[in-house]
Amino acid sequence: MHAEGGPLFEFDIQGTEGAARAGRLTLPHGEVQTPVFMPVGTQATVKTLTPEEVDGLGAQIILGNTYHLYLRPGHEAVRQMGGLHRFQNWHRPILTDSGGFQVFSLSDINVIEEEGVTFQSHIDGSRHLFTPERVMGIERALGADIIMAFDQCPPGQSSRELATEAYQRTLRWLERCRKRFVELPDEDPDGPLQTLFPIVQGGVYPDLRKESARATLQAGDWHGIAIGGLSVGEPKPTMYAMIEALQPELPERLPRYLMGVGYPDDLLEAIGRGIDMFDCVAPTRNGRNGAVWIAGEGQVNIKQRRFFTDPGPLDPDCGCYTCRTYTRAYLRHLFVAGEGLSMRLLSIHNLHFLVGLANAAREHILAGDFTSWSRAWLERFHAGKAARDGRE
Repeated sequence: MHAEGGPLFEFDIQGTEGAARAGRLTLPHGEVQTPVFMPVGTQATVKTLTPEEVDGLGAQIILGNTYHLYLRPGHEAVRQMGGLHRFQNWHRPILTDSGGFQVFSLSDINVIEEEGVTFQSHIDGSRHLFTPERVMGIERALGADIIMAFDQCPPGQSSRELATEAYQRTLRWLERCRKRFVELPDEDPDGPLQTLFPIVQGGVYPDLRKESARATLQAGDWHGIAIGGLSVGEPKPTMYAMIEALQPELPERLPRYLMGVGYPDDLLEAIGRGIDMFDCVAPTRNGRNGAVWIAGEGQVNIKQRRFFTDPGPLDPDCGCYTCRTYTRAYLRHLFVAGEGLSMRLLSIHNLHFLVGLANAAREHILAGDFTSWSRAWLERFHAGKAARDGRE
């Protein structure tokens, strides 16, 4: 499958409403209409779902994780099998992260040096080194349409000193990533067509965020830009403030990717501040733990007693397979009984919910009423949660 309708890696803005944008990103494996939520397929699978199911719920692009795929089955094995698209039978676009977040968050031991990060595998304790150059080679072997630069991702609400150190090292690593990214096609001329997105860091400090964005934009001619290091423990208003601080610094021509963000309220709040692309493990992780999103109720746990003999659909406003087919009572039974089917059905709903929310946001941006629609949607979502909390 090849993209049609425009030059590869180009981003066209098709409508705006306030800071919110509706766009089209053209990639080697197809077009992506934005705003877009990207399901996370950490280990070459969106957990518990088949690629056909992910496609059927409307996903346009999914993620793969460089850290996990490097450790298992190994990037060279994926390359030998034709890259991630063939390996997992997904024929739409794929984005791979650099593994930077996982190196810093999952490893019990990691040593950060200018050369790179030496880390201990969470699987078997073996030690490995990720450098910017090596990560570029791994991501080329995986073969995604969009690959991410290797960055230093500090913990949420890090000190100003650590946030400064991380964003400055991320910039130095970015230059090494860019150089290696440019070299690799000459060494591997039959390899995949890819574009490299840089990552803006800076913690919870607006001035550092702006400095990082300006220096990042000067470091290369990019086809998109990512915002990292948010949704890692800081209060939501702080995250929104960081996006607002960056918004005037980011060129309109580039798609903006807010990494690791995917709760419904965060999605709409960020779209209203000019973000185009999102990913998060929350839909499937929550589904595996019985937590679901319902438009008029907020986040709900399916094992609540009130669902014991509830004959209604999970979400009356949802048209996903789960909501069309099964009752709340049955879904509760499956989850309480420990049946694996419950994880699949709840994950299908949560993913459909977020993918559909991003699509609805796009429609309202194009219609010119996104601000009023999103405000009403958020009020209903939060009011439903508050009312339910008051009853329980």
